[in-house]
Amino acid sequence: TSGCRAACLESDGSLGDEASVAYGREAGPKEWREALHEVLTQLPRRSAAAAVCIDGTSATALLFGPGPSVGEPLAPPLMYDFACSKEAVERCLAMVPSPAHVAASPTSTLAKVWEWQLGGVVPVGARLAHQADWLAALLHGGPLVTDYHNALKLGYDIEALQWPEWMLAERAVAELLPGRVATPGETIGHISAEMSERLGLPQSCRVAAGTTDSIAAFLAAGTVEVGDAVTSLGTTLAVKLRSLTRVEDAASGIYSHRLGTAQWLVGGASNSGGGVLRQQLGDEAVAQLSARIDPERDSGLDYYPLPRPGERFPICDAALRPRLEPRPEDDALFLHGMLEGMARIEAKGYRRLEELGADPVRRVFTAGGGAKNEQWGRIRERLPGGPGR
Repeated sequence: TSGCRAACLESDGSLGDEASVAYGREAGPKEWREALHEVLTQLPRRSAAAAVCIDGTSATALLFGPGPSVGEPLAPPLMYDFACSKEAVERCLAMVPSPAHVAASPTSTLAKVWEWQLGGVVPVGARLAHQADWLAALLHGGPLVTDYHNALKLGYDIEALQWPEWMLAERAVAELLPGRVATPGETIGHISAEMSERLGLPQSCRVAAGTTDSIAAFLAAGTVEVGDAVTSLGTTLAVKLRSLTRVEDAASGIYSHRLGTAQWLVGGASNSGGGVLRQQLGDEAVAQLSARIDPERDSGLDYYPLPRPGERFPICDAALRPRLEPRPEDDALFLHGMLEGMARIEAKGYRRLEELGADPVRRVFTAGGGAKNEQWGRIRERLPGGPGR
């Protein structure tokens, strides 16, 4: 969302070398590619790499022209939080088997297909790719391949592991679908000779099918039990819960990812998060002001912090406006109110998952840059329904 990070895992699963590159909100494919190359070349032992797997923001979609080579996108990417037009959403609703289907959301990848089609920017033979699909293809040099985590919001049937008939019957959609949907972690190619020479990775290094950013955070947390949940506090706020029950509700922005063969990863992602703090105050100020916050006291402010109108979870409303008034003169109090607002969004999200039938939350792990903010952590634990339950 706001940068690229590489983490090198040893054969026993322990964390080895790390590297990261930051970029701004307006970054696009050029910046993503450059950041990927930079973090990989920062890893001192990359010549011994056995495999590379890329995660990317869910429902960030790109459009490519016909032909076997990956090439450059035909148009600017439609980002994960891009809310499509009413007309595009209506086309989705006319296709999906239920209005609660995740692909019926205004920010779904399927809605973005219709946004392109209705905008007349799709040439014959064009192909769709997710952020992680494209970056992986740049490494292996072969055709675009997606995975069933990224393909969920496009409409892929994650139980039958195939494109459903209702998608294949709509030519405007079917013609753009990725030709292969792999299992996350499955080998889809090897580092190309060109990338091996440029980046210093061996050609024997496997390129594995990827996943989404919040699922990567969930897996990295090492959860093992049903009821384990992970809140990712990055530019946006995402929650994921390990459940035996699949839950979907487009009106709440809630969906379920396949997790192995018998479990589901249920949750959603809010547009609130660290991005609005950076927008309102800046990273340095947030760090300084946080030290002045007493997390055991209530700010008295009722905020719904968003960087711009539009929310995905736990309310899916493309017109929902930020609520950041009244703004006190004291920026520490202003920050206090925003942190409480985000904590309430998290708590409401977990409550909504349980209301819809997901397994009860047993414990909550925290990932992402926001996990370092001790005051935010204490506020989340204090409020009902948060990590302290």
